[in-house]
Amino acid sequence: MVNAVEVSALTHRYGERTALDGVDLQVGAGEIFGLLGPNGGGKTTLFRILSTLLKPTEGSTRVCGHDPVSEAQLVRRAIGVVFQSPSLDLKLTARENLKHHGHLYGLSGEELRQRTDEMLGRVGLSERANEYTEDFSGGLRRRVELAKGLLHQPRLLLLDEPSTGLDPGARRDVWTYLEELRDKEGVTSFLTTHLMEEAEKCDRLALLDEGKLVAVGTPNELKARIGGDIITVEAEDATALQGAVRERFELDGQVVDDTLRIERADGHRFVPQLVEAFADGIESVSLGKPTLEDVFVQLTGHRFWSEPE
Repeated sequence: MVNAVEVSALTHRYGERTALDGVDLQVGAGEIFGLLGPNGGGKTTLFRILSTLLKPTEGSTRVCGHDPVSEAQLVRRAIGVVFQSPSLDLKLTARENLKHHGHLYGLSGEELRQRTDEMLGRVGLSERANEYTEDFSGGLRRRVELAKGLLHQPRLLLLDEPSTGLDPGARRDVWTYLEELRDKEGVTSFLTTHLMEEAEKCDRLALLDEGKLVAVGTPNELKARIGGDIITVEAEDATALQGAVRERFELDGQVVDDTLRIERADGHRFVPQLVEAFADGIESVSLGKPTLEDVFVQLTGHRFWSEPE
């Protein structure tokens, strides 16, 4: 089976700034794949290349077996796109938004009417089909965006920050629908996100930082890269404490934003030893299981939300 997305040595530059730096990536057909990274990490650039809106500087890309540069029309027919920025005409009803979108894909007549009814039903908007979208909540508008993206029965759904502006209930609805599309119709979803809880729901993830791909795997596989529990220590001098812990316990901690992070199996047993040994220099200690943000910190040396130098 052909991969839904294949990216090889993909590089893109805006002048002297490199937004993507030699990215290699494969997304299998029928999976929910997440691209996780901080704002400015290169996610939107890759999204725009895959959706045929941007020609890469170097490298190659295949989307549903086609080249987005030389076969843009074939790619556009194979994909559905839900952009981060709203694309609805708020002065039109939900049905009218889908109708005009369908015309762009050559749909008309009874076929378009049936597809419109089916998609509005899928996203739970049949009873509100003839209401103006300017009267909808953010969650309902997002549902219309999804219906638009799926109107022409794409094989691949591209979603840029799909939960932006949604309340928790609306986020759950979006994810329930993406899982149904995967399980019942084999639709592949490729989404960008900066939300950890959203990334946890993906079948597989790629971590992107400053244009570089730093890791790929399932959420559990990525978290398994952490060697045990995460101990976070606030100290008067984190760097000095790092050296003292290395000398006393032969543990290599990591100083991030003036905080010492230590990976240690059975962390609950080690914390009392740590506090007893360095009580005067420690201000606070916290213990937790590994998260995706811990994986990101381990691989990049900075927090997910910190600005790269």
